Amino acid sequence: MPHVLLRNGNRFTCEPHTTILDNAISNKIALEHSCKNGQCGVCEARVLIGETTTLKPEIGLSESKRSQGFVLTCCRAAISDLEIDAEDLPELAEIKTKTYPARIDSIQKLTPSIIKVVLRTPPSDQIKFLAGQYISVIGPHALRRSYSIANAPRSDGKIELHIKEVEGGAFSKYWFEQAKVNDLLRFEGPLGTFFARKPLPKKLLLLATGTGLAPIKAILEQIKNMAANELPEIDLYWGSRYEEDIYMNPADFSCPNLKTHLLLSQPSAAWAGRKGYVQEATLADHSNFKDCSVYACGSIKMIESAKAALLESGLPSNKFHSDAFVSSN
Repeated sequence: MPHVLLRNGNRFTCEPHTTILDNAISNKIALEHSCKNGQCGVCEARVLIGETTTLKPEIGLSESKRSQGFVLTCCRAAISDLEIDAEDLPELAEIKTKTYPARIDSIQKLTPSIIKVVLRTPPSDQIKFLAGQYISVIGPHALRRSYSIANAPRSDGKIELHIKEVEGGAFSKYWFEQAKVNDLLRFEGPLGTFFARKPLPKKLLLLATGTGLAPIKAILEQIKNMAANELPEIDLYWGSRYEEDIYMNPADFSCPNLKTHLLLSQPSAAWAGRKGYVQEATLADHSNFKDCSVYACGSIKMIESAKAALLESGLPSNKFHSDAFVSSN
């Protein structure tokens, strides 16, 4: 069977007709990923040596990246020994994905189209996760939808979700018309590789659109408990279209060294705040990205645009971390 060699010297074997990513996971090696269906592009890696074959369409991979030898590890299988320009994430070594039972602890309407749902798990079966990861909720009729956890790990094991209504969405109908406190659900998790890498840099840039604020909030909750001498300077850029989309005040997150920037792309004439897009505001406010790390979550268009612009402006490619929200009904 082919072997895959990573940048840091770790290696694993690959079963035929199975993606590189799934082979890594089965060998207890965590590679960057999010959606696992070829749309978000988070799992892209450059093949330095060897040959692969496509098992699924690489929707999230641009032609430019493809021509440079990049592949999506969730879509490709190895057909020879490989060397790829990627590293595993040892922080996830002790994080186990499984299915949990949960009950709805509370439902709070934040805006007409956004709710906050808190889930509780049995005290003897609480989820262990890293701030920034997500879960896949299994609802009525075996429907599945992914939601970022909007809090850092809590002593009571509860997890907070920020859920936006999708017009015509089958799961949205449940959340916004049928869900009740104490409803029994199941969820699979934790999932994804979106979390703050240590050591933190001198400057942390956090970009979010819509409910992409949820995992950013979780990361900030984790960071604010760090020692003062470990805290970086933090700029949070949160973008929405309209005033009615603002469902929280990031200034209330009370994280030391945090500056918040709220932007609207289609504001009313009465809006007195910043206008435009988070990636444009980030570039307008900063010019030196040498000692920065960027964490971006939200629309795939924002993430693609932000990554291209920031890397062109000098941000090292391994300092851009993202979790793209792939739409589903």
